[in-house]
Amino acid sequence: MKTPVSWIREYVDLPDGVTTEDLTRRLTALGLKLEAIESTGADITGPLVIGRVLTMQPEPQKNGKTINWCTVDVGAANGTGEPQGIVCGAHNFAPGDLVVVVLPGGVLPGGFEISARKTYGHVSAGMICSARELGLGEDHDGIIVLPADAGEPGADAFDVLGLGEEVIEFEINPDRAYALSVRGVAREAALAYGAPYRDPAARSVPAPNGEGYPVVIDDPAGCPVFVARTVSGFDPAAPTPDWMARRLQQAGMRPISLAVDVTNYVMLETGRPIHGYDGDKLQGPIRVRRARAGERLTTLDGVDRSLSAGPAGDLVVTDDSGIIGLGGVMGGETTELSESTTTIVVEAAHWDAVAMFRTGKRHKISSEAGKRNERGADPAITPAAADRVVELLTTHGGGTAEPGVTVVGTAPARPTITIGYDLPALITGMAIDAATTVANLEAVGCVLVKADTTLTATPPPWRPDLNDPFDLVEEVARIVGYDQVPSVLPREAAGRGLTREQRLRRRVGRTLAGAGCVEVISFPFVGDAAFEALGLAADDPRRRTVRLANPLSSEEPSYTTTLLPGLLRAAARNLGRGASGVSLFETGTVAFPVDRGPAPIYGVDWRPTADEVAKLFEALPDQPLHLAVVLAGERERAGWWGPGRESGWSDAIALVRRLGAELGVGVDVAAATRTPWHPGRCAQLGVGGEVLGHAGELHPKVCQAFGLPQRSAALEIDLDTLMRQAREVTPGPDFSTYPLAKEDVALVVDRSVTAAEVGAALREGAGDLLESIRLFDVYTGEQVGTGRKSLAFALRFRAPDRTLTEEETAAARDAAVALAAERTGAVQRS
Repeated sequence: MKTPVSWIREYVDLPDGVTTEDLTRRLTALGLKLEAIESTGADITGPLVIGRVLTMQPEPQKNGKTINWCTVDVGAANGTGEPQGIVCGAHNFAPGDLVVVVLPGGVLPGGFEISARKTYGHVSAGMICSARELGLGEDHDGIIVLPADAGEPGADAFDVLGLGEEVIEFEINPDRAYALSVRGVAREAALAYGAPYRDPAARSVPAPNGEGYPVVIDDPAGCPVFVARTVSGFDPAAPTPDWMARRLQQAGMRPISLAVDVTNYVMLETGRPIHGYDGDKLQGPIRVRRARAGERLTTLDGVDRSLSAGPAGDLVVTDDSGIIGLGGVMGGETTELSESTTTIVVEAAHWDAVAMFRTGKRHKISSEAGKRNERGADPAITPAAADRVVELLTTHGGGTAEPGVTVVGTAPARPTITIGYDLPALITGMAIDAATTVANLEAVGCVLVKADTTLTATPPPWRPDLNDPFDLVEEVARIVGYDQVPSVLPREAAGRGLTREQRLRRRVGRTLAGAGCVEVISFPFVGDAAFEALGLAADDPRRRTVRLANPLSSEEPSYTTTLLPGLLRAAARNLGRGASGVSLFETGTVAFPVDRGPAPIYGVDWRPTADEVAKLFEALPDQPLHLAVVLAGERERAGWWGPGRESGWSDAIALVRRLGAELGVGVDVAAATRTPWHPGRCAQLGVGGEVLGHAGELHPKVCQAFGLPQRSAALEIDLDTLMRQAREVTPGPDFSTYPLAKEDVALVVDRSVTAAEVGAALREGAGDLLESIRLFDVYTGEQVGTGRKSLAFALRFRAPDRTLTEEETAAARDAAVALAAERTGAVQRS
């Protein structure tokens, strides 16, 4: 909502010295959020003056264009007092007219500098300006012709044009429809400063009679009030007054014609949408009803629309010829105001907000009138708004107000609300006494009936958003000021703190951060495109998703079953913006649908029992907590210390092992095949006999689909499973002061045997003396035979109470090799 400050000041006496910045701060505190402050003409500098055209000589050009060589009296503004010679391409003015002239040295919007230059055979010393060139509108074909009494030649044109006037743009919340008008904004300004307020809708209006244009309401619930007034003898060629056109432009609306501009002006002024019909095109009485099956209407935007029938269908306005408008949303072409309109029937009607919203959404119509009607306009000012339109049409259009006044229906009564005097204080925590509660509610327009401990409020008709006691609490609190809400830290019960899950999740996050990973948060929504990019088969369980009732995007309508799509996109985005390598992780829930029937729907007027709550949770999908990591590009940078290293599958597995060590859980690793990992380079991870997840190198097609470098790695595990088996306190290692004994063994096994299987057998066979085991080499070649491989392990032995002898070390080594040979068929390589 754009509102000129001067228009606000017409209805409220702001204190002296109040700046626009002060005003916007106060209004923002009351709930009208500042979007921007604009100043028309702020980027115009230099001499901009009133000029009188003395002569204009048309000169046809070779290119077919005719220009006018003009002499313009600019008084003493040019320093000489002599007429100024200016070339102008417009033709909508004549000698004797007052125009706006920018002289050499001036700068127009966009940095357009004006200087004396030769053009079309003349030296043009300045420019005669159009509204578009001054940033006042879109009209570029004709220059601005000022009223005859605008001022003397050479006078400053800034004030005449309203340049330099400040316009405030507010972001209006949907529940504050009253603020979509200068009337509402001015009321809030008066509230902010406790200043006198003059309601533009508070006017004396003629009483309804039986002489007005006939109106019949078939659906009073959809249209409770309909006011019709008629203006005859209207001059369709009458121009819109400059002050009105300027205010419409400042409010973001384009002037069209006097009749249309007046209805738009009154809508901006009062918040009440108005519609005008060409009275000579109306046939019979106006009737409001619901649309019927098969009916159509061509609206003012030229669109032929199929209307929705039924009790919740479109509200339409008709006459004997058929449908002439979508009630409260947009009029029809057949009765549109035109250049030949001399009789105007003015409609000021109140419409059901829900019906307006449905019609606007159904037909995808977004209009200024519809925006106000669907949010709830003031039903009590329809006679005043219609009378204001009639006043402006007759004043500036030369018409006559017909004596007939039609008013059908009455404004709906507002229900009362009972509230305790102490409720605002109890809810907000502020020290709000009964007197403050009463004063603030009266200030917003409520009519109060007071009792000993409660008061009953009737909200004003312009506030349809006030419906329960807590709405009134909000009104009281916003006037007191949300900045007065005390800051009180909640006191935590003794002996409590973070839950076990919270502590474990923090340990996981710290461990991954220590490993060089960065946490990201992505949207947990997916579509078929993400599953296709991952290469998931049609029958993959991860394709069976929980669909959202109201998704943010039709392309991603489901809750995800895997964290990888969002994480892979984030990795590709960062690599595409210059990162040499990424290590990203994310923790979040995924959802798997369950067939337990629909969730029960309970009322809101009682607290559900424990059994009812259990049934609600039973109907929810399974939502395990997952952890995913993506490693791509550089893992270790190159430098003077040596070459760098790319991320690989082993880094992903190492991260899970590191997490297991941090949480005191042993992680089992076994070869596996699972999409989207590369076959043969994927590991299944397990803890305590449960499958934890998978890690490894991503399939090349997946890397290509997401724009990642080849051999990028990823892992995804069930974090709930890992944390369920985690230890609260991980036991520290046992230290021995005795020397370490080193033994290396190389074992030849079939290629199908994993290093993990061999390592597990060696560890068990070596016994308690084994301190650590590490695979340091894998060899395949002729020396070990076809289909075989050599695995070299470093065994480290140490006793806690003595120095090991060579015999003890050799015996432990031999026992380890023997068990590995027994379980895996390993043969020690000489």
